[in-house]
Amino acid sequence: MSHLGSRPDNQRFGAGLPRRRGTATLLCRSDLEEMGMADEVTAAQRPAAALPGPLRARLRGRAGWLLGCGVVAFTVTIAIYVFLIRTHLPQWWMDPVDLRVYREGGESVRQVAPWYKPHVAAPLYSWPKRITLKFTYPPFAALVFTVFSLNTLLVMEKVWVGVNIAAFLIALWVTFGALGYRKVAVRAGATLLVGAVVFWIEPVQRVLFLGQIELVLLALVLWDMCQSDRRWWKGAGVGIAAGIKLVPLIFIPYLLLTRRFRQAAVAAGTFVATILLGFAVLPGDSKDWWLHGLFLQGGRTGFVAWEGNQSLRAIITRFVGSVNSAAPVWLVVAALAVIVGLGCAALLDRYGHRMLGLLACALTGLLVSPISWDHHWVWIVPAVAVAAHYGVSAIRRSAAWAALALAALLAGIFGAWPGRLWGQPDDLGSFSRGLIWAPPNTNPNIYYKLGDRPWYAEYHWHGTQLIVGNLYVLTGIALLVLLAVVTVRAVRNGGRTGVRPADQAADHPGVQPGEPRSASTSGQRQQLRLAGDVRGANPPRPGEA
Repeated sequence: MSHLGSRPDNQRFGAGLPRRRGTATLLCRSDLEEMGMADEVTAAQRPAAALPGPLRARLRGRAGWLLGCGVVAFTVTIAIYVFLIRTHLPQWWMDPVDLRVYREGGESVRQVAPWYKPHVAAPLYSWPKRITLKFTYPPFAALVFTVFSLNTLLVMEKVWVGVNIAAFLIALWVTFGALGYRKVAVRAGATLLVGAVVFWIEPVQRVLFLGQIELVLLALVLWDMCQSDRRWWKGAGVGIAAGIKLVPLIFIPYLLLTRRFRQAAVAAGTFVATILLGFAVLPGDSKDWWLHGLFLQGGRTGFVAWEGNQSLRAIITRFVGSVNSAAPVWLVVAALAVIVGLGCAALLDRYGHRMLGLLACALTGLLVSPISWDHHWVWIVPAVAVAAHYGVSAIRRSAAWAALALAALLAGIFGAWPGRLWGQPDDLGSFSRGLIWAPPNTNPNIYYKLGDRPWYAEYHWHGTQLIVGNLYVLTGIALLVLLAVVTVRAVRNGGRTGVRPADQAADHPGVQPGEPRSASTSGQRQQLRLAGDVRGANPPRPGEA
């Protein structure tokens, strides 16, 4: 082994392998190749979640230019948004009815009249009948929403818009970080450039219009799921988000399927903690919500077949023509979607495409949830970013154009196109931006008064109305099919899908494209252990170099 000491320093591998006391011998690449270990050790030393080489080469020296373009583009976007708000009636761009519901729920927790009724068993869910919109969230959500009752509604409206825009940018920032964008200028430039485009999609505009919390939950779940698996708190964000709205619970089985058992336990434990906290502070309301099955009453949230609901249950209900008759069919279809969606999500994660796996899981939740309002589809924000990334980092030109076309198509389908293109409907207030609002739809207040009726407009769509009115859920189904195809190709081709998956988990640096994560990690550990044993087995004798 004396010849090892004459190797050049740049051929030694001592930096990436543990050294034993009293051992000066280093292994070079040729020795590792003889042992069949070169690939594993190189993978262990290579930084995880790095951008593909060709993309890094194109971005080299252009970080400042990219950041400058992003700053200009997003500044123009916000300037246009502010201009439209200042030059139109307030209700045209902001009518935060959902923020008012949050605020009133918080006031009920703080026992502030008129929402708090001390003589009823569940004040949070027993609001006056004249109020159309009820509180439809778990009791823990009301505890969180107390912050909205600490100042006037006018002040909270403005603050909440700022918080939502910040959460929107954080979601994109986390997405690009998970895709391998490490340089701050490049990551910020990509965030702002893509943000300038997807800021104008209908789900984002709808969140800002209603004062919804979806963008905050999106940022929270993305931040949590993109943490290293070594973080002891990973999963807590999912548990908190599920305590406010139940749909993020879909990420717990995803964590189990990807063998992140501790993270799944943290998510489930945090969710249980939100339930217990609700019982401690609001025992009557918690009993009604959890023990009396209030959380299972989807109709309490609104008309399931209403145009604004873009879920599998909604489209099936609209075709069947009855809420109750559609339920059995929906259960079968939803079960199938869960199997396909979570299966694809787990396999994509296993073969190195972590962000695609997360998006597949989120898409599954949107499709199978009984209620997926249009503003729930804010997951299109990271979806456009991921499609654009795959477009600029694809190996084949055809794959690059296909991914970029997908990003543009998603932005177009979900775009907040002006309602004057098809006439402003009267039953949506002043909001009718987006293609899904082109067909006629039922005034939600009528459903609250009369219940389900066969003459509702959604039951009588025809022609293009059936496509446009169901556009989000049809697009979601198409995306699920596309992800299934990508998954099959990844499995067959050893993880290669036409692009290099830069979004591999940082806590599994030994994963190679095409290798299952668990098997590769186990093999890497065995090889590193073997390398340590070889170096320690024959320590140099005195006088040997």
